[in-house]
This record gives sequence, C-alpha cells and structure tokens, in this order.
Amino acid sequence: MRRSRSHARAVRLLAAGLGLGVAGGLLLGCTGESGADGPPAPDDAAAALASGLARGELSGVTPASAQAGYDAVVERLGDAEPRVDVVDVQTSGDDRATAVLGWTWPFGPDGWSYETEAPLRLVDEEWETAWSPALVEPSLTDGELLATTTVDPPRGQILGARGLALVTDRPVLRLGVDRGAVSAPAAVGAARTLAGLVGIEVAPYAKQVRAAGPKAFVEAITYRRDDVPAAVARRYPTVPGVLAIPDERPLAPTREFAAPILGTVGPVTAEMVAEDPAAHQPGDQAGLSGLQARYDEQLRGTPGVVVNAISDDPAGGDDERELFRSEPVPGEDLRLTLDADLQVEAESLLADIGPASALVALQPSTGNLLAAANGPGAGGYNIATFGQFAPGSTFKAVSSLALLRAGLTPDSTVPCTATLTVDGKRFKNYSDYPAGALGRVPLRTAVANSCNTAFISQRDQLGETDLADAAASLGLGRDHDLGFPAYFGSVEPPASQTEAAANLIGQGRILASPMAMAAVVGTVQHGAPVVPRMIEGVEVAPPGDVEPLTAAQTRALQGMLRAVVTEGSGRALADLPGPPVIAKTGTAEYGTGARLGTHAWMVAAQGDLAVAVFVEEGQSGSTTAGPVLEAFLRAAG
Repeated sequence: MRRSRSHARAVRLLAAGLGLGVAGGLLLGCTGESGADGPPAPDDAAAALASGLARGELSGVTPASAQAGYDAVVERLGDAEPRVDVVDVQTSGDDRATAVLGWTWPFGPDGWSYETEAPLRLVDEEWETAWSPALVEPSLTDGELLATTTVDPPRGQILGARGLALVTDRPVLRLGVDRGAVSAPAAVGAARTLAGLVGIEVAPYAKQVRAAGPKAFVEAITYRRDDVPAAVARRYPTVPGVLAIPDERPLAPTREFAAPILGTVGPVTAEMVAEDPAAHQPGDQAGLSGLQARYDEQLRGTPGVVVNAISDDPAGGDDERELFRSEPVPGEDLRLTLDADLQVEAESLLADIGPASALVALQPSTGNLLAAANGPGAGGYNIATFGQFAPGSTFKAVSSLALLRAGLTPDSTVPCTATLTVDGKRFKNYSDYPAGALGRVPLRTAVANSCNTAFISQRDQLGETDLADAAASLGLGRDHDLGFPAYFGSVEPPASQTEAAANLIGQGRILASPMAMAAVVGTVQHGAPVVPRMIEGVEVAPPGDVEPLTAAQTRALQGMLRAVVTEGSGRALADLPGPPVIAKTGTAEYGTGARLGTHAWMVAAQGDLAVAVFVEEGQSGSTTAGPVLEAFLRAAG
C-alpha cells in the first residue's frame, strides 16, 4: 500500500500509560469548539482519523508499534488503496462519541465496502480512540491480518468456423522438480537428470532449481497429455524429486495447428511484469505470441479476488475466514474464420515438404480465410499471411489485367520467343517450357503456358503506374489492418528497363504473401476486390480509390486462367470434380551468383474457394506446388 509521508500528522498515538503493544489511544488533535463554551466537536477528529487510515499514515508517533500493527494488517493486500469516509458521528454525553467509518477497497467491479466503528473519548480537550485491528475491518481480532488470493478466470476460447473450438483447455502434464521432496543437492541432481531426459538445456535448468525456494515446484516442460514420449513416461517416476502435475492449458487441436498465427499462452515474463504491473503479476498466465498475445486482454478476462482474515502467527495453522469474494469474469471468446478441417488438411499436405512452405485458402464471396497453414520448414514463422516473396508468374494475372486495360484482348497476338534481352539482361522461359508454344501466339496462350518473353515484349504498352493500379484492382499492394499480421504485397515503380521487364513476370520489385496471391485469384473468381478477413468483428472494406474490374475484364481474366487448366501448365487440375477451375502457376528466381534458387507457386479457384500454395525452393510451380494444391482442392470438394 502506498503511504503519503508528506502530509502533516493529523493523528498521533497517546504515549501516556502505553507499553510496547499496539493497543492504545489515538490522539486526534481536534481542539476546535462546538460552541462558545462547549467542548470541541468530534467531527473534525473523525475526519482526521479517516484520512490517516486511508493514507496508512500512523507512523512517526509513539508508540511506533501502532504503525507496525496497521502495516501488518494490510500488508498482504498489496498496493490496494482504500477509501475511508466518515459516515456518521454519534455523541454520548460531552466526552464520548462513536465515529462510523465507511471503507471501500478496490476489489471486484463494485469494490469491497463495509463500516467500522471508532469509539472516541475526550481527554484534556482532545479526542482520542484506541487502536485495534477492528478499526480496519470490524470482525478482526488481535493477531489477525487481511490477505488476498487471486482467482484466475477461465480464459476465452479461440473459435473457428461453425463455432468449433480451435483453442480451448486441453489436458497437459507438467514435469518439474519438487524442491520440498528432496534435499537441495538431490534436487539439483534430479534437475540435471530430468533436463537430459526431456531434451532441454541442462545447466540453465539446474541453476533455476538451485536458486528456487525450499518448497518450490520448478517446471521443466509441459506436454500435451497424449504426447508424453514413451521414454519420458517410463523414466521420470524413477527419479526422486521429479513431480508430474496433471493440468489444463489453452491449446489448439495439435501442436502445429496454425501455431505461428494463433500463438502461445504461458507464464508471464519478467519483462511483461515490468512493462504492465497492473495487468501481470509473477506466476500469471498470458498470451505470449500471435493472436493470444494481441488479444490477451479480451481472452484473459478479469481475475476474481478473495479477502481472508488469517493469523499473524506462521505456526497458527491454516485457519482463515473468508470476508469478501469477487468472482472472476471469464475471458471473451475470439472468433476466427479458420475452418479446422481445412487447416488440418493443409498442414498435413505440407508436413513432408522440407523447404519453407505455406498454403492459404479463402472464400472469395466473403474474404473469409479458411486455412492459413505453414509447413515445418518455415521454422515457426508465419509466411502464410506475412511472407514477402517474389510471386513469379502467378503475378501474370495482374500483368494480364494491365495489358487488357492497355487495349489488348485474350486474342491479341504477342511474340513468345525462347529468350529476350532488355538493356543487356537476358530473359528466358522456365526450363521445361513447351517448344511447341513458341512463336506468335494469342495472349491467352501466353498466359496458359506462362511465356515470360511474351509479357516482357509488351512492356512499352504500359504507363508508369498501370501495373500498380492493376495490382490494386486485384487486391495486391494496398495495406489493411486485419487484426493479425498480414502482408498485401508491394508493386514499386521500376528503377530501370530491366526492372520494368522483371516486374511483368512477378520478379524485379514485386513482392507478395501467399495470402495476397490467394486474394488475387479470388478477386478474379469473384469479379470484385476480395479483402481477406480472419477475425470476426474486424471488417475492412476495399479501398475506394481503386478502379474496379469490369464485367468484360472479369470474363477475359477468368477465360485466360481457365486456359491454364485446359491447355497449359495447370492441366493436372483439369479432371477435378465440381465447378470449373481457374489457375496460374509460377516460379521466381532468387539469390545471387551463378546458381539461383527457385520459388514455386500455384494459385487456383474453384467455386467459392481460392487457394495459393508456396514452396520456397522447388523445381517449378506445376511440379512442386501443383500436387499440393490439387490434393487440397480434392479434399475440400
């Protein structure tokens, strides 16, 4: 409790006749008169008493044990500061009065309120009262203190499509060392054995156990209850001092399930406590990353509190009396659009891909993100919605729109040559480009087979901002705050003729995330801008200054992307059951030196589903990303 030391002492303890105990008289220092010849009124004395108790200001007077007694009573209430008001003062003759004090502590939504009585006695023209714990709380007796216990609220769930729980309390097993079960040296030995068994760093954990209190439980690791390794389950019961505590934690269906996006919940860090001590105390659980951290205030709810009267004697036993209880307010659920079945399917399809990979699926009619999966090669990073990579030839959907607006049609003839040199830079098609598709071909054929040179040959048809404007019309290159980490791509003006050529084929200064490319193909399918959304309640409208697609442009783009499936690099999707599929494959070179790496992309839409697949290092879009996309569409159909 914070105490003001700067105020003048309005209350002092009478020294006369007192020993070293905390009982005694408080001289209230009121010598004002109630009338011309009458004794001083007790009202000002009662006000001074209330003010001193509210400030915790009983120090600096004799005997000093009065302050110590007050401090002991309220010490375990932490930094809580009470409000103390004079409710009434009742006199009994000229030298007796009773002050009724109203207390309100800031516990619970409405506070903890009650009244205490302070008997006042007029001695030598000054009012005094006797100190006792009952001045602070009416039921307290000598030897009793106040103490609070926090009651944790149930954490809000993270729900997905159809209201299904994505993150909810699931059983876990907490393994650690119980310092109270063995001697200090044995506890350190147990820590070393346990650390080696569960695969954490031995020295730091042993140091943590050595520094812990004599009765502390020092957690080493928490497992999902069904994921405890067999070797750990067999061995830990044989190590003296090791304790397993069944518990529950807010968890997704699997360890990998949308982990980079959903984030984790765990014990608050020292940095979190220092940054926001009002919200976090050591030992609290809070969101540490991802959506769990960003929406922690909503999810964690409001803790409850119990105020008990306890004995000031450590050997006095566990007797305590509950004086006040405020029930916790459960956290509010966070509702997402993710479909649990599609998310699991996407992660299953990426599970065996070594390089970083991602799959994003959304609903073009609503923008709802149904899956945002990252493969194990992503190393825990969220590249699905926040990755920044050259999109390669999947960007030709954007380039095609720009050329349509420049006057070309799907039937316009363009030259598809084996190579094309721009300002000394030699461009070529991908390594297995079909030789029969070279020559002067319709733009539709150039899109279907992804002819780089054909698109680059049309660079003079476009003005400085035409490509960026077309990208914006398809949902690329304009940022939005979606309530989660999201990268919508970048279409920067070229700094040279070489960059202008590279931009047309999705390289140069073009960047996009898998989510952004899913939005591009979704916009083509929908015929209107698709802005992805994942958090229910966070609504983002397309920018108002973007030129919308016309019906003719939509038909032309859909026809050209359909040709990718019927006669081009996306033929593997031609026999998918259900509505017609539109698609675009893409590769993008990256790195420096003689041997460049290749990003592999594929995007597609079928019915009310748009999908983008990305693999950081692959052979080509059709051979690396294509099989994953095909399997996903079949599973989702």
